[in-house]
Amino acid sequence: MKTVTKADIKRMNEVNDEDFVLINALPVDAFNEKHIRTSINIPFPDNDNFVEDVTKVTGENKNRKIIVYCANKQCDVSLNAAKALDQAGFVNVYDYEGGMEDWESQKEEA
Repeated sequence: MKTVTKADIKRMNEVNDEDFVLINALPVDAFNEKHIRTSINIPFPDNDNFVEDVTKVTGENKNRKIIVYCANKQCDVSLNAAKALDQAGFVNVYDYEGGMEDWESQKEEA
């Protein structure tokens, strides 16, 4: 599985021509509590329409860069969501393994 870091996401958010979708795969209540500012919420657990919902957002472009994240490295929601997208034929899927815990940490990567 391809992964990205906090620094990667910050860089992509700062580059206007970088086309990607940042998806928080946690349930709505967790998303509403906290999330990365540029992300959208498409819950993965218990969502039979996850792939279809992502397809609507990407405009059926299976080459579009998609980054999925959840709570932290111990949470496997984003990994499983990314695998589901891979299996559905999306070719540019990344897992932000650190999730919200890493995003909120003070440590910056070089």
